[in-house]
Parts: sequence; structure tokens; C-alpha cells
Amino acid sequence: MEGSSATIRLLASAVGAGIAEAATLPTDVAKVRLQLQSSSLGELRYHGMVDCIVKVARVEGLRALWKGLVPALIRQVSYHSFTFVLYEPIRDMVSLVLAMEAGRSNYFQRLLAAGSSAAIAIALFNPTEVLKTQMQSSSGNVTMKEVARKVWNKDGLKGFWAGLRPNVVRTFLVNGAEIGTYDESKLVFLESVGDGLVAHVSASFVAGLASACVSTPADVVKTRFMNAAGSDQAYRGIVHAGFCILRDEGFLALYKGFLLIVCRKLIWCTVFFVIYERLLRALIEAFGESQ
Repeated sequence: MEGSSATIRLLASAVGAGIAEAATLPTDVAKVRLQLQSSSLGELRYHGMVDCIVKVARVEGLRALWKGLVPALIRQVSYHSFTFVLYEPIRDMVSLVLAMEAGRSNYFQRLLAAGSSAAIAIALFNPTEVLKTQMQSSSGNVTMKEVARKVWNKDGLKGFWAGLRPNVVRTFLVNGAEIGTYDESKLVFLESVGDGLVAHVSASFVAGLASACVSTPADVVKTRFMNAAGSDQAYRGIVHAGFCILRDEGFLALYKGFLLIVCRKLIWCTVFFVIYERLLRALIEAFGESQ
């Protein structure tokens, strides 16, 4: 990802993010359903990843597995494009501040730069995730307009930034682990297998696994907050939400949907980074780096 222009990075990341999101959205729908159900409320409706996907498809139709596709695409394309535009400048700035030498960033600096650029981006595009989460959690055919009207009537503009704090925390962890780990892992694989598909896929798998492991608890909290936008919130803040989930549902509740997140991240990162790297190279060869 070294040395490419902002315009080319934006275009390559937008295409990669759109394709990866559409391909993996069914696992995200299932993840949201699993994270929202609580054992403290009685018998669980879904019992694991496969059971959730099968039941949603059987009861609500196959199209239900792509609920929230429009806001999901808007979110991923906008947020990931903005993140990748910010990543290299922030990484180089962190290198200058901490190492006093641009282009010599270490793993910690890459994690910090990736997390910071993603946190800034998601703060801007939080409304798209509120819409996506509520559309995915609904068993009916609720539209984006209906969700937006409900949130606006109950909470006004601030309702679209419900769950912002856990979302920023989760996004910082996800992308710090995802982009930072990918960037670092790729350098390792380049030395052993060269700059090709094997290196990109291998680095994507490492990045996806690291991202899922560190981000799932924050993702559970974020989902709970966003699903309650437009209605009464059960939690006063991130710490209160985490405490209540631990107290009422146990430690494993903070890792609800973990298998789905791992599966989705492995697929998502592989599709995204492989497309991103190839499109980035093709655009640089076609238009150069002067844009």
C-alpha cells in the first residue's frame, strides 16, 4: 500500500469494499440476530451460525439474508474509502512523530494509524450503520426510510449517532488489527513468497483473525445500542452495557456471533484486499501516482 495517490486508493478501496460487503452480508445479518438475543429473556430463537442463517432464509425468505444491503454498501464504500485515504498520511505522520523518519513505521505505529483513520471515518458515517443494524434485526420488511423516520421522530438527529462511542472503539480495534496487521503481515509474506496472490491471501487471513479476536465484545455492545435507537436505551454507556451483559448473560455473551465474525472477516478481508491490491496496481500502471 506504499506510495499510491489518494484518488487511486479511494477508488480501489471503494470497489473492493462494495464487492466484499455484498458477498458477506448474510453472515452479518446472522451476527446481528445472534448478538441481540438474550438468554435472560427466555428460550433462544437461534442456536448458532448455521441455525440462524437457515431459519432466517426459511421463515423470511432468501432475500432477508441481504437485509440492509443499501446502507451497508453506503457505509462500507464511504467509510473504507475515507479510511484508506487517511491511513498512509496518518501512518507517515505517526512515523515522523515517534520515529522521526517517514516510511519506517513499525507494527505498533501501523496499528495506531489504521485505528485512528478508521475511527475518524466511522464517526462521520455512523448513521448508515444505525440504519443497517435495525433493518437486519427486523423480522419484517422494514425499509431504510421507515427506520430513518422512526429514529428521527424519537431521538432527532442525535439518534443517528446512537452507539457512536462503542462503534468508534470497535472500529479502532477492528481496523487497527485489520489494516495494521495486514500491512505488517504482507511485508513478512513478501519476503518469503514474493508479491503475489499467496502473500495477499495469507496476510488477509492473519488480519481477519486478529480483527475478529480483539473487536467482538465492542461489536456486541455497539449492536445493542444501535438496535435501540428510536426507542428506550437499556444501557447508560459502554461500561454500563458491558457490566450488564456480563452480569445478566455471562462472559461468553460478549463473544456472541464470534464464529460468524471470524468467518465473515476471513472472507471479507480476503475478497477486499485481493481486489484492492490488484485494482490499485492496475490503476497505478494506467494513470500513474500523480493524481
